[in-house]
Amino acid sequence: MEPPLALSGEEPGSKMTPLRRYWVKALHRLQKGPGYTYRELLVWYCNNTNTHGPKRIIREGPKKKCAWFLLTLLFASLVAWQWGILVNAYLAYNVTASLAIGFKSMTFPAVTICSASPYKYSKVKNRLKDLDDLIHAALERLLPSRPPNGTADPPANGSRRELNRELWRQIPLVMIAESPGAAPVVTDLLGDDSEGLPTAAPSAPEEAPPTYKLAIQLCGQNGTECEYRNFTSAAQAVGEWYVLQSTSLLSQMSLKEKVEAGYRAKDLILACLYGARPCNVRNFTRLYHPDHGNCYVFNWGMTEKPLLSSNPGAEFGLKLILDINQTDFLPFLTSTAGARLMLHDQKSFPFLKDEGILAMAGTETSIGVMVDELQRLEYPYNDCTVNGSDIRVKNLYENFLALQLEMKACGNCTEEEAAKRGTAQSQLRTTYSIQSCLRSCFQQQMVQMCSCGHSAFPLPEGAKYCNNDEYPHWAHCYTSLRGSLANRQFCIESCKETCNNTQYKMTISMADWPSEASEDWIFHILSYERDRSETITLNRSGIIKLNVYFQEYNYRTVSEAVATSMVWLLSNLGGQFGFWMGGSVLCLIEFGEIIIDFLWISILNLVAWGRGLKKRRDKAPAAPEGPPSSGVWRIEAHTNRAFQEEEEEEEEAAAAAAAAAAENPEAEAACEPGTPPPNYDSLRVSPQAMGELDSDGEGSLAEQKIA
Repeated sequence: MEPPLALSGEEPGSKMTPLRRYWVKALHRLQKGPGYTYRELLVWYCNNTNTHGPKRIIREGPKKKCAWFLLTLLFASLVAWQWGILVNAYLAYNVTASLAIGFKSMTFPAVTICSASPYKYSKVKNRLKDLDDLIHAALERLLPSRPPNGTADPPANGSRRELNRELWRQIPLVMIAESPGAAPVVTDLLGDDSEGLPTAAPSAPEEAPPTYKLAIQLCGQNGTECEYRNFTSAAQAVGEWYVLQSTSLLSQMSLKEKVEAGYRAKDLILACLYGARPCNVRNFTRLYHPDHGNCYVFNWGMTEKPLLSSNPGAEFGLKLILDINQTDFLPFLTSTAGARLMLHDQKSFPFLKDEGILAMAGTETSIGVMVDELQRLEYPYNDCTVNGSDIRVKNLYENFLALQLEMKACGNCTEEEAAKRGTAQSQLRTTYSIQSCLRSCFQQQMVQMCSCGHSAFPLPEGAKYCNNDEYPHWAHCYTSLRGSLANRQFCIESCKETCNNTQYKMTISMADWPSEASEDWIFHILSYERDRSETITLNRSGIIKLNVYFQEYNYRTVSEAVATSMVWLLSNLGGQFGFWMGGSVLCLIEFGEIIIDFLWISILNLVAWGRGLKKRRDKAPAAPEGPPSSGVWRIEAHTNRAFQEEEEEEEEAAAAAAAAAAENPEAEAACEPGTPPPNYDSLRVSPQAMGELDSDGEGSLAEQKIA
């Protein structure tokens, strides 16, 4: 017999404490189960389960038993297959889109307007003087010195102009001559040995003449790695070259200087009317845009409540008259005559280069607006973000307006000083958008790889804008980074679309404005209102009229709903299980119960095997002979092995009491005479006595042998 389990710290044979006795009984209860063999457990499950198939396996004959076993196995496999399909469909997180059309009073969108030229040429002419001289000299080399009729004079001081050769050598323009079967010939457009276009006469009449391409030479650090950016047109090459050079020069201006060089609100906005109420420049918020200079936002909702549109139609929208003043445009930086316009949500940053439209000068542009609201589900159904808080890319546009207002309040402080003052208010922060994330990611990569930032984007903390003097290789690094597919893919994977956004669908129509019959009096009035001039100072090339209104109050909402919810999954799982196996949730609980019992029996067998192995290793002496075993003992031991430990504990206690009585006879004498200690084994009948019964099954009690 194996002794009962002893808790740690308890000596065998010692008196059990109540706590130890409680844990021993609890362990005995756990050791009891539906059976102690896997066969008994399986029979018990088949007899008690509510699933149809297993009961027939043990109750039918051999042939039907085999048939029912195969059917049960087949349908259980079908249930598992169907469950796998349903779980995969649920984990795909599919959605369904629904379209709803409603009618209500809607919030008027924010309207951002900018001039096509970011600065007035008269304000930045001194900074761009050397650059303009270089481009004039380059154009003299590119174009014929005399027109075909030979009447025009060459440019004044064309050969005697003092050029900034150092500025040219930083990013030069070169001419590449390509001939069939020969290596390309690269010539510096303003080099000392070049007086015009490189010429190479063909050696034979049948040979084709060389082709010429204008390119920008970009070199890395120390001029070791150089590359040429080719263009199909010289106009594109000159424009791109001027943008790179002007970016370096204008980036050295402070924000205050850039704002002063841009268009003022009273110069750009001549008239404003919203619905039936007049408005003025005080209803606009000035925003310095890195791409477009001074921009003005109507109904931005930063410090005031957004405006509601009372009725649809052109009479209840926003009407503006703008003066873009083309005569003060940057001649080589801006080649478009018009104004930039964009409609967007309140508190969102306007990215006019991507989402804006152009309004042509001398026209009346009417924009009818329709609203589409898109509502997406969050993760895991869509890879979108609610407010950008889960994006690892820092949004550089979030506090862009707040920093500008802080710099305006503190005077001539820099962006770093304005950021340190920490007075940027939360209501002035712009919301997250995919465009702000992509540009912030590109600027951070620019600072990391090129050691400086591009002036078209806000700066991260502690960075500086690129220029040719401090960072001579910045143009090569910027061009390589902009053309790198890997870096663009990294930013696309790092940024996410917003889950909820509003899209404004625009219907645009144009007409000449003002008409020839009315332009005289309109230009007279507008000229007098602008600068109190009695003569006409405005003309058709600088005037734009804008009408922005809701085309109708019907709005469309595209919303997503869960296609495979948890309720859908559970109902389909139960339907498949009930159809193929005739089961329910309780049947699954029964199946879980048999699995737990199976594991518990396995654990008990492992524990018994480990204890037996430990005894064999210890080679413990044989236990003293106790009372003779009886048939009742063997029956109990066969029925449930857990009771053996309780009987062994009682036998050891009785043996210990007998030994104590033998060592101390005085204590035994103290007992009441004639009342010996109880011996429950004396009541058990020995097998010999059972054999002396008579043929009728009865025997004399005196003739039975008492053990």
